[in-house]
Parts: sequence; C-alpha cells; structure tokens
Amino acid sequence: MARLQLYFPEDQYYYSTQLTVRVTDINGANHLGNDSMISMISEARARFLYEFGIRETANSGIGIIVTDLATTYKAEAHARDQLLFEVGVMDFNQYGGDITFRITRPADQALIAMAKSGFVFFNYQTKKVMAMPDDFRAKFSRVNWLA
Repeated sequence: MARLQLYFPEDQYYYSTQLTVRVTDINGANHLGNDSMISMISEARARFLYEFGIRETANSGIGIIVTDLATTYKAEAHARDQLLFEVGVMDFNQYGGDITFRITRPADQALIAMAKSGFVFFNYQTKKVMAMPDDFRAKFSRVNWLA
C-alpha cells in the first residue's frame, strides 16, 4: 500500500495557535498518542474557526461537519512539549474544502505532523449538505476555488 504524503502551499496558512502536550496525551510508547493528536487537531480547528467568526454549529442550524481526516507523523512529541499548529484552508468546492494543519515543535523546529481535514457545510434542520456561504469563501480570498 502506498504511503500517504501531505504537502501544502505555504501561502494557505491563515492562523496559528500553540497547544501543550499533557501527561494524559502520552501513550504506552511514551509519546503523543494518535487519539490525543486528533483531539489537538480538533481543538486547533475550533480555535481557527472561532478566530474567523465561524461557528461549527450555529443557532441557525447551519454548521460545518468533518468528512475525513488524514494525518502523517514525522517526529515524536512528549509530555509538556509546546506544539505550534498552523492552520489553513484550501481546495474549496461548492460545499466545503480542506482545513490543513502543520504541527511543529518551536523549541527545536521539528516537524511533528501534517494533517488535512475535509469539511462541508451542513444544514442541521434539513439534514442536508449545503452550498458554502459566500461570506465564508470571502474570508479566504487566496484559496484556490475549484467549483
């Protein structure tokens, strides 16, 4: 089976945030566990969306749902490591696109992981995927539009 490779353009990162690896994030091999990395990616996504005034589930019944997640690991992270999550968006289509993540450890500049999370807009009242709102697309004008 071919190995997954993730590469993202430098100009698509819009936001960054730091998260600390907690002792409870460490697995039996004494490094950051996959399940905890996914939780950290979810937290970085939520912070990114909040920063841009986007609610994952809004009172209006319209929100964003994750359709897939791909992660590649490049180095181990350990308890109390500060990790920098750079977050971007790319590959927009009519209904959504990809949220991308580059995770590094600033203390030694190590690349820890790369990740991509697909998303679509969803109407929770009708239970259907819906077109991406124009105001969302406008927030990220540099994104390559693939309608």
